[in-house]
Amino acid sequence: MGWHTFGVYLSHVLGWVYTIAWSISFYPQTWINFRRKSVQGLSIDFLYLNSLGFLCYSIFNISMLASSVVRSEYRERNDGHDSAVRWNDVAFAVHAFCISTFTMIQSFIYTRDQNQVLSKLNRAVISIFLIVIVLSTLAVSISESLLDQGQVGCASKAVWQWLDLIYLLSYIKLYISFAKYLPQAYLNFKRKSTVGWSIHNILLDFTGGILSTAQLILDCALANDWSGITGDPVKLGLGLLSIIFDIGFMTQHYILYPNSRSGLFQDRDKGKTTVAREDEEERRRLLE
Repeated sequence: MGWHTFGVYLSHVLGWVYTIAWSISFYPQTWINFRRKSVQGLSIDFLYLNSLGFLCYSIFNISMLASSVVRSEYRERNDGHDSAVRWNDVAFAVHAFCISTFTMIQSFIYTRDQNQVLSKLNRAVISIFLIVIVLSTLAVSISESLLDQGQVGCASKAVWQWLDLIYLLSYIKLYISFAKYLPQAYLNFKRKSTVGWSIHNILLDFTGGILSTAQLILDCALANDWSGITGDPVKLGLGLLSIIFDIGFMTQHYILYPNSRSGLFQDRDKGKTTVAREDEEERRRLLE
């Protein structure tokens, strides 16, 4: 077996292992919510951003693999090379969107604090994103229609194409991946606790981030085409963001707030400290 053949097999293994790791990472939080019948300690901003982000990522990956128009436009811009998107990327993104949406629905069913609502900032951000996506879709449709009718001249490469819209969705996902981690990190910091939030999610997310980045680099090396990284910036960005933020979350859980299981919380509404006697037992049962 030659190096190239081995590399191809290794790429498939890395891709599906990262898909499994990242996919499983969603379930501990969902299970914790179900067992506790509560989403207290979980950022609502995180839930909304996660769902929208993975919707964008699903459309990006599906289009890169299944749309002949988008694939053709990609080849025109990358010297005939195909993108580094793989079917395991599609499987992960679609599954992530479904489970993220399900977790968001849990926040409407189970107990949550009165101040656990979507922030005004992210409400505005999500609204802006949706408006931009709709307007951009209309703009591309009109541009392509005019081009087909020969009313935009012969410089077709200057027209905003479907690939540009797909890239826009990927950039939105990349921003969301950055923004969604911040509310949870701040919430952990403010509560000085990680109770109610799954560390298993982070451990699996960290593993997936490393393997996803490794697959992308390996695929580009095998194809001797490093434009695959610039052609799929969202995959590289997701991997790196996951690694960086997950290190921060693990630091919070294991180093900064390891004694939060003692059950000492600050009651922000009453301005006094209350002791939750069942936290240690609950944390051991649900998180460890």
